[in-house]
Amino acid sequence: MERPDIGQLQFLTVAEVAAMMRVSKMTVYRLVHSGELPAARVGRSFRVLREAVEEYLRGAYHDAG
Repeated sequence: MERPDIGQLQFLTVAEVAAMMRVSKMTVYRLVHSGELPAARVGRSFRVLREAVEEYLRGAYHDAG
């Protein structure tokens, strides 16, 4: 499987993920720390791939249905 070009990946801040998911930043931090939402640590902050958020939401939607 070919890896995507890092320049084409879209990384989001915790605040952007929280707004996208309509949850608090603390909820996003919990998801990241529990491993449910993969993230990269940059200094003292986290960055989450937009694709990872979309995948998480798709999975959560199916689990709730």
